[in-house]
Amino acid sequence: MLSPRAFARWSLGHALPRTLLRRAAKDGDLHGRMFVATQTGRPEALEEVLGELRKHRPFYRGKYAAVTVDNAAVRELLSHPDAGAMFVADDAVAGPMARLQTWAMADVPLGPLTPPSLLVTEPPDHTRYRKLVSRVFSVRAVERLRDRTQEIADALLDRLDPTEPVDLVSTYCSLLPVTVIAEILGVPERDRDQVLRFGAAAAPSLDLGLSWRQFRQVESALREFDDWLRAHLDGLRRGPGDDLLSQLVTAQEDGVGLTDAELRSTAGLVLAAGFETTVNLLGNGISLLAGHPDQRKLLADSPELWPNAVDEVLRLDPPVLLTGRMAGADLEVAGTRVRRGGVMVALLAGANRDPAVFPEPERFDVTRENAREHVSFSAGRHYCLGAALARMEGEVGLRTVFDRFPDLRVERGVVRRPTRILRGYELLPVTLRPEVP
Repeated sequence: MLSPRAFARWSLGHALPRTLLRRAAKDGDLHGRMFVATQTGRPEALEEVLGELRKHRPFYRGKYAAVTVDNAAVRELLSHPDAGAMFVADDAVAGPMARLQTWAMADVPLGPLTPPSLLVTEPPDHTRYRKLVSRVFSVRAVERLRDRTQEIADALLDRLDPTEPVDLVSTYCSLLPVTVIAEILGVPERDRDQVLRFGAAAAPSLDLGLSWRQFRQVESALREFDDWLRAHLDGLRRGPGDDLLSQLVTAQEDGVGLTDAELRSTAGLVLAAGFETTVNLLGNGISLLAGHPDQRKLLADSPELWPNAVDEVLRLDPPVLLTGRMAGADLEVAGTRVRRGGVMVALLAGANRDPAVFPEPERFDVTRENAREHVSFSAGRHYCLGAALARMEGEVGLRTVFDRFPDLRVERGVVRRPTRILRGYELLPVTLRPEVP
């Protein structure tokens, strides 16, 4: 049934921005051209626009947003106390726009971009919320998952027939993180295929410019996942396990724990943002390493380089293209003034190739000394809570597949994912053990 509020949400968040940005692109606006380039599925189209944006550092003043690919400006923006992730209407239209936005969001399903998600919550709630959640996703907690992640990676590769071509996205890159995430969330094995479908269906929720059909599919998936989470959390309260979500159910700070909505939001964010980005990290890493035999040899000779190699993959082909901020007050970032309600776009993929920070930024180099200085996990108060988990899964997942199949070859038929914000592969066909001529 058509919901007027859902239609308003789609119109405000997707149809209107898509129309405006496409028109801006025709007029030569680089922000609009960037949006259009993300729809082509061709990385080179986006790279061309990134190169042009770099000529306008620190910020390009587009018709609808200030856009930056400058590494220092991105870091300053993401750390600015008055640049937040929540919607703030421009003072000139605050009345009608704010009322329409409030009305449209009245029945919105919980998702990565709706409160109380950590992605869009701001202090003081964000501070309390993150402090509780970060205990469970600490480096120490993640390291305790390393051995289990290794077991999962080995078991998945054991199931593959090395004599037959295989799509590594569906057989390995997706299954490794979803199995780890399922164990973090305490998901029974019987429900894991369902959780995988939820994650895949909800991933486009981070995108801008969805069609009405895509939007309805995303909202439907988010509602189904929320219903499943309510029942799952009830089960964990009755019988908590050793999983991290069970720990979150009982975690408290000064006698105050997470609300039911915050628990469901955290679990949804871990799935939709954490799982999907790790799928991309693994696929992007396999593609890069398969195309650079010299780098594979370096890693084979010096396996201690694997953690740095993961950061170099994250730098050169990040799982997330960009993030946005809105000015909660008149502010200045990197010498650029933005008025309250103004939109600022931080192109993480562009900042990761800033030649002022990374010499020869287009070169894939697993020995790069400052590879870890990428901004693929964002920065400031919204720095990715799952960074340690993603790095660990990336290291185990990539090292294991290339230890087992050091000469794997990517074949024809590669397909990039249609999502615009999340960057990765939908199909990655490979031959695991190519015949030596």
